[in-house]
Amino acid sequence: MIGLALAIVAATRLLGGDHWRIDTDNGPVHVFCPAGYDAARAGTVVYIHGYWDDVDEAWREYKLADQLDASGKQALFVVPEAPQTLDDEVRWASLGDLLRAVHAATGLPRPSGPVVVIGHSAAYRTIVPWLDYEPLENVILLDAFYGNEEDYVRWLSEAKGHASHRLTIVADDTVRFAEPFVKRFKDAVALAALPDAWNELPPEAKKARLLYIRSQARHMQLVTDGKWLPLLLQRAPLRDRAKVRAP
Repeated sequence: MIGLALAIVAATRLLGGDHWRIDTDNGPVHVFCPAGYDAARAGTVVYIHGYWDDVDEAWREYKLADQLDASGKQALFVVPEAPQTLDDEVRWASLGDLLRAVHAATGLPRPSGPVVVIGHSAAYRTIVPWLDYEPLENVILLDAFYGNEEDYVRWLSEAKGHASHRLTIVADDTVRFAEPFVKRFKDAVALAALPDAWNELPPEAKKARLLYIRSQARHMQLVTDGKWLPLLLQRAPLRDRAKVRAP
């Protein structure tokens, strides 16, 4: 198996939940189980960072644990290493290999719910090969649509299980790539701006197969402001966690 975790690691407490930093052949992987996590009711969320930061910097500087926790979603959160420059190779060519490495290292059971991938900027390089992973149901691109149109067309329209697939495209720098693609889908829903709260979205946007949002937040603000990642994870078909008071 490519990217097999090198060692079993112990969890540390974080925000009332558990956190692991796993050293693998493909770089570090952060794993976070928030307070109130229940594998029998949970899904899996994988977040992919963009260029110019490694995964440890992204985890720390963007306060990813806080943002993922703030989503309130019942999920196992996985944040692996990804390319930092154009010259870097994709670290995890297989989403299945990544998840097997995570569960081998942590000893956690595989959540029974949906698999969701959310990525920023150059994360597209990692995400596109993952579209062949059959359990992947929901992809959220934070200014990360830089082409590969036909791969996404197949995933939405032809891949096994495509009826349950959902794609969310948030665009700032990537408007020139995203908007022509979105126009190819008659049932796409387009919004002129990110809402302040999920309940402000019209019902058709919440359930759209393809949701396009023209972002008023700039490229880096989408991950540094601390509000958009939790907001957009409301689009994922994940249950809400019961509120648990952190010790």
